[in-house]
Amino acid sequence: MTKEKKSLFEGVDLQCETNNTAHRTHVIRVDQLIVRRGQPFTLTLNLTEGFNETTPLFINIATGGEFATQRQGTLCLLMVPDLVAQSPEAKAVWKVELDVKSSTQTGNLILTFTPPADAPIGLYKMVANYKDEKMLLAEPTVLFNPWCAEDWVFLDDEKKRQEYVMNEHGQIFIGSVDFIFPGDWDYGQFDESMVSICMKLLDLNHKHEKDPADDVSARCNPIYVSRVVSAMVNSNDDHGVVEGQWGAPYDGGKAPSHWTGSFPILNQWQKNEYHPVKYGQCWVYAGVMCSVMRLLGIPCRTVTNFSSAHDTDENLTIDRFHSEDGLDMEFAMDSIWNFHVWTEGWMRRPDLSEDSRYDGWQVLDPTPQETSDGIYCCGPAAKEAILKGDTDLKYDVPFVYAEVNADCVDWLVRADGSLEKIEADPKKVGQCISTKAVGSDEREDLTDEYKYKEGTKKERFVFMRACITHYNHLMKQNKVFEAHLLEETAAGNLTIIETESEPSSLNEASVELPNGTTEETDAETLPPPPKVTMRFEEVSKPENGQDVSLNLVLSSESTADRPLSISICVQAMKYNGKLGETIKTEKKKETLLPEKELSIPILVPFSVYREPMLDFDSMRVSAVVKDIENSDHPYLAEDDVVLLDPPITITISGDVRLNIPTEAEVLFRNPVNETLKDCSLTVSGSGLWRDEHEFKLGDMLPSTQFRVKLPFHPYKVGQKTAMVDFDSSVFRDIKASCTVTVKK
Repeated sequence: MTKEKKSLFEGVDLQCETNNTAHRTHVIRVDQLIVRRGQPFTLTLNLTEGFNETTPLFINIATGGEFATQRQGTLCLLMVPDLVAQSPEAKAVWKVELDVKSSTQTGNLILTFTPPADAPIGLYKMVANYKDEKMLLAEPTVLFNPWCAEDWVFLDDEKKRQEYVMNEHGQIFIGSVDFIFPGDWDYGQFDESMVSICMKLLDLNHKHEKDPADDVSARCNPIYVSRVVSAMVNSNDDHGVVEGQWGAPYDGGKAPSHWTGSFPILNQWQKNEYHPVKYGQCWVYAGVMCSVMRLLGIPCRTVTNFSSAHDTDENLTIDRFHSEDGLDMEFAMDSIWNFHVWTEGWMRRPDLSEDSRYDGWQVLDPTPQETSDGIYCCGPAAKEAILKGDTDLKYDVPFVYAEVNADCVDWLVRADGSLEKIEADPKKVGQCISTKAVGSDEREDLTDEYKYKEGTKKERFVFMRACITHYNHLMKQNKVFEAHLLEETAAGNLTIIETESEPSSLNEASVELPNGTTEETDAETLPPPPKVTMRFEEVSKPENGQDVSLNLVLSSESTADRPLSISICVQAMKYNGKLGETIKTEKKKETLLPEKELSIPILVPFSVYREPMLDFDSMRVSAVVKDIENSDHPYLAEDDVVLLDPPITITISGDVRLNIPTEAEVLFRNPVNETLKDCSLTVSGSGLWRDEHEFKLGDMLPSTQFRVKLPFHPYKVGQKTAMVDFDSSVFRDIKASCTVTVKK
């Protein structure tokens, strides 16, 4: 009987806990090697005999399987000791060193590997070959490294790295300009299965299916990877994660307002064999993308743009139409959303300039609004390019520029179908651009990072520059119709006075306004407002379940009495500007007295708005006012009212220990005089519950309350957030959260 030959390889210690802790990936798991590029990690290889350095140990490191090549940076051939120079065509070359603490006599080899800072991210196979015998050494996952100065995602601020890479809890701001609400979001990027989910997300993208070798090689570049993630978070072109739905019914899935975090969505996508999860809207798309980006190691944050424009015809202008009764009319494809949420990713942009001027935050939007190069994705668009009006730069800068700075033109549609221009408002679009502040749940305003102060000549100069640059770019692309439309609309709002040479700064430029006056750019305001000014005032906070009470306040500088006709309309509205049922209309005739304010009360009872508002996000209150004695010029005022949800609380008392069962308590009182039917609670929170859990509560009588205890089994240490969602026949998806620290 032949004796079986003893293997030269005794085993390998991956030192996962030590390596992952050093690479800040231990928060994901410590039983799988997860490292960051540009940073060393150490393995211990034990041989069954001494190691003779004259017989080198060969190590093959590859990603992308059979498609791996040195030329594309997906294959690296190493030797211990390093006796042979790398091929001149080799890219993304790894390093390996034999630690001085190794014992070559006993075959105990301590090997320190360093993936280059430009290595493609993803799953690698490391195969050792010694004396013609092979062994799978390790299968590490390599991620981007914002702690490494050579990595394109390097972020030189530890507090920001903790916020934009390591923080699993976030705030996504929603509502409207006048009603901004923070919403808790559980990113859950460090759940144990997130690595496999995100690697699969990259492998399912259409570019990988078309050319897997090129796709895997391109994963060295965060610009490319972020664009792939933007496309893959929505399901419009591929096997993407989330299917969008912008109105009821939400059959076969959950309403977008149901979700409180990313991981339940991504986990469901994986469990359902990569069929899209139903349903999402912008904040869901943005939250999911932020989770994937942070897991991959790209600093990322969600950003909310209030009064966000959707410019479909590329003319940097939004046209809106109103009836004489104050009713909003959806004639055009353009729209203004109450808010729109996208993400920003931090990275260098050497593809745009050599002087690093466009490095830093890049806008990335996974919400499928318009195609980019034939695919529903958006960005990365350099925020500095948006600020400067550099609309000829990739990717999708004109679209994002319009979202934050398009001019808005309101038209009155008369009974005979004719149009009358009410006003052109350059200030309406792009307000209170918001993100979560570093280290707190406070709102940080980013508006000044996207555009110069509204009403200044500098902002108008940049707007015209953006129009001219975009016009030339459209002509180069042979988009003649779009270019001429731009020329007729946005570019007609004002003109730049020609100078003898290109101004070296915006302050040296002069701007000619539509009325023909010329002013220097240090002027702070545009022409005065109309003779009749209007504003809305809250009588009380608008709460769902209570009557909504507002005042329309009018004033004028006129020295004579002014008889007015006033048309008021209240409509249900989605956050993206899509209108629903008309809730209420009324017409009045009032007289505005000189040097006096005229206050018109507007009352919308709960009994009137309850049904129309059931699946809508806000009320659009519009008022069209005409001077009866001089009706040539109408005046328009609008207010988007977002209803506050009735209060619900979730609390966790006492010490919370790892793997020790405990309970959360939820308290809610029915605030209306009717029975809430089909009540349910959904609870989630990464590190506390491994998935969403739904509890059916039945019906809830008027003026009663429930107190529910929800068990959970903490499975990760650290600060965690418990999230609860309450749903019923009257109140949809009311949310609450609480933060708890899980101790060992």
